[in-house]
This record gives sequence, structure tokens and C-alpha cells, in this order.
Amino acid sequence: MKINYLLKCTLIFIISIFLLNSCGKQVDAKKFPPDPKERVKKNLEEGKGFRLSTKLKGIGKGGGDFDFASSNELWRASLDVIDFMPLATANYSGGIIVTDWYSDDFNSNESLKITIRFLTNEIRSDAIDLKIFYKICKSVNNCSVTEKTGQLVNELKKEILKQAAIYEKSSKDKNFKPYKVITPKE
Repeated sequence: MKINYLLKCTLIFIISIFLLNSCGKQVDAKKFPPDPKERVKKNLEEGKGFRLSTKLKGIGKGGGDFDFASSNELWRASLDVIDFMPLATANYSGGIIVTDWYSDDFNSNESLKITIRFLTNEIRSDAIDLKIFYKICKSVNNCSVTEKTGQLVNELKKEILKQAAIYEKSSKDKNFKPYKVITPKE
């Protein structure tokens, strides 16, 4: 009987160590205040936390908020920047957007295709892998496709990152709520 109890306690202890172990996400300590009350205030003001009292008030008032891809600034910015092009594939869970072949002129024998892969959700220069393919056709069955690098790739990346930063800033401003300390009534 005592052995089973001791074995259960040891097993629970070992499992809790693994569950409580850090997932490996690095955090810059300079960005977070050392005082726990200040951290709570900062997180709640930025919309990263919640208060149980406000959540309990909303019970029975419908489902919830489902933002999905609209909450990812890089995804939204990418779609906005290439909105003039028809999409062949837009897979949010796979992290890829592929446009169809596009040409300004109907009679032109040149067209281009853009592929955007999302490597991370963070807004930074290496967050997306953008490729542009050019197709030049001499006849209907005689086309050559080449990948182009250079100025246009850099300009599109820059525009996507700039738009994503604007979306992120407006999202933080929208989610900002002043922190009010609620003291229990005696």
C-alpha cells in the first residue's frame, strides 16, 4: 500500500517536472518589468491576458471570437499587397500563398507568378520566403519559366513587412485597455 502511494507520488512529480519545463522560447528580460504586478498590467493592457471576472460575465452570451488568419498580420499584409493577382492557392495552415499566372496585357507573351511561404509569424525580414517566376511563351506550347531575384522581390517583401507592421501596431492599439486594479469589497 505504501509502495503504491510512493510510486504514484514519484510518478506525478516526474511528470510535473516535464510539464512545467520551459518550451524553449527565449524571452528578452529587458522588455518585461521585474515587478509581477507591472507584468500583469502590461499583459492585460496589450490584450494578452484575461480576467476571470470579465469572462464569467459573458457566459451564455454566444460563442466566441474566431479571428484565425485575420489575426496574423503577415498573412493579411501579403494578401493585401498581391490583391491584384488571382490566387491559385492560399493555405493558411500550410503557410503558403501561390498566385496564378498574371499578365497586365491580354496579348502579352510574358506573365508572372508569386509564391509566398511563411517561415514564422513574427514580423521580420526573414519571416517570409518570396519567389517570383516569369513565363515567356513564344507559342502556346513553347514556354520557358525562370525564377527571378532582385529588385521586385525586395520591394514586395519590404511592402509586405511595412503593411504587417502597420497592422500589428493598430492591433496593439485596438487591444490596449487601461489596467484597473479591482480590490475585493469587505
